[in-house]
Amino acid sequence: MSFLFGSRASKTFKPKKHIPEGTHQYDLMKHAAATLGSGNLRSAVMLPEGEDLNEWVAVNTVDFFNQINMLYGTITEMCTEESCPVMSAGPKYEYHWADGQTVKKPIKCSAPKYIDYLMTWVQDQLDDEALFPSKIGVPFPRNFQSNAKTILKRLFRVYAHIYHQHFSEVVQLGEEAHLNTSFKHFIFFVQEFQLIERKELAPLQELIDKLAAKDR
Repeated sequence: MSFLFGSRASKTFKPKKHIPEGTHQYDLMKHAAATLGSGNLRSAVMLPEGEDLNEWVAVNTVDFFNQINMLYGTITEMCTEESCPVMSAGPKYEYHWADGQTVKKPIKCSAPKYIDYLMTWVQDQLDDEALFPSKIGVPFPRNFQSNAKTILKRLFRVYAHIYHQHFSEVVQLGEEAHLNTSFKHFIFFVQEFQLIERKELAPLQELIDKLAAKDR
């Protein structure tokens, strides 16, 4: 379940990642969903009093994966090898895929292929209990924040591609309000905890500035 979209029936690109019921992270997820319902995204992203930052980042990273999964799932038929032969966010930004393990040297590929690689890679990270522990008492690894930053940096690229290459289709489908709210939530979260470097956000900086101005 995604905080923003509830259980709205929707085509997802990859299977949704579920946080197990009965865990502290599940309680945190419920807290986040309730806070988001208030409509104030700036306060909704703040670390709840007495909570662990790593757990808060983990829960929200899972949710952003699920949100982007749903958003991209609505436009997969329009994002093809022919329409998007390279993974780009406008004419100035192009992304090449590498994961440092199976693909060590960055490869140029189409947007659907890149996003498939990316979402599969994120899913594998989220499913790895050593990287993203969900059980009570299992400690987070020392490099957790670094891993989370890489995941969020890459998830941002899917938003950037959707906005630059598929926004008209999103509007036609009536999904722009969901896209805008999801992206605003994502940006406020990564800004709150300084999880993505400003230069990485450059493809959507104008939009980010507008969202921030509207919220003042």
